[in-house]
Amino acid sequence: MKCTSNSHTRKKRLTAVVCLAALLITGCGTDVSLEQPYDVYETTAEAGIAAASSGLEKSYFSEDLCVADDFPLGTDETDSQVAEGAGAFNLATNTVVYAKNIYERLYPASTTKILTAYLALKYCTDLDQMVTVSEYAADQASDSSVCGLKAGDVMSMRDLLYGMMLRSGNDAAIAIAEAISGSVEEFASLMNEEALALGATQSHFVNPNGLPDENHYTSVYDLYLMFRAALENELFVDIISTKSYVVSYTDAQGNPVEQNWENTNQYLSGHSEPPEGFQVIGGKTGTTGDAGYCLVLYSLNSSGQPIISIVLKADGKSNLYLLMNEMLAGFAN
Repeated sequence: MKCTSNSHTRKKRLTAVVCLAALLITGCGTDVSLEQPYDVYETTAEAGIAAASSGLEKSYFSEDLCVADDFPLGTDETDSQVAEGAGAFNLATNTVVYAKNIYERLYPASTTKILTAYLALKYCTDLDQMVTVSEYAADQASDSSVCGLKAGDVMSMRDLLYGMMLRSGNDAAIAIAEAISGSVEEFASLMNEEALALGATQSHFVNPNGLPDENHYTSVYDLYLMFRAALENELFVDIISTKSYVVSYTDAQGNPVEQNWENTNQYLSGHSEPPEGFQVIGGKTGTTGDAGYCLVLYSLNSSGQPIISIVLKADGKSNLYLLMNEMLAGFAN
């Protein structure tokens, strides 16, 4: 099995206990392991001067991140009341340009699949590896977002990623999780470990697809951290920017099956237009009764600067795109 998440290679030793005070003001409940830990007690001016003179400047976890306090920014100039949380982040200047409740714990719905895709691309060394869809993966509620997979269907990990990110298939997400970790429970543990390593301390996941659970939550800021990490993978960007994808695979009897998956992002489907001067690259939608309407978006502004913008728990689809456009046009341009 080439898709594996060996715990020995992925667990980091805890070298510093930090509250991420520069990132969050909500405090620490537990110790976390970070990919770039540093000693917060060696950040005095004298220590900085000494490090600079010796050529051993410290590399801080947040040095290339957008950092902000928990105060609203720009909300008085938008229809901010239509959503519970929202944020816009300029990756060129590393600044938060719009913020509403960016550290509040909220349900992510299918934006969860951003982290699932990130882990699949990180741990699966052969995306052409064939995966057999299990009974459990295929057994999804008929009224939920699915790719229409059946038990015994055989397709590549690559195809499953397209189905999960474009069609937002909950069945594809389960199949990916099982292929990587053997079970949803083990994959959820991996999700939580990797989220903490990225600094996402306001998140906890119990499944790979975002179906409602009171113990499954994240925040606008945590989604920014996870999405930003995923964008470093070119294939991830290619997938989220794809408008439609034709997939061919075989069913349990070996018969050929073909489907066409359309992207649920209305900017890519042509049902919504971004503000003038903006080029939408892609993103991930999410919708449940508890989570409301959600969208994580990657775009370029009129100056060609990369922007991550996020809306969580909007009260309707039209208002979701209304607020997203107001954020981009007014604060990210």
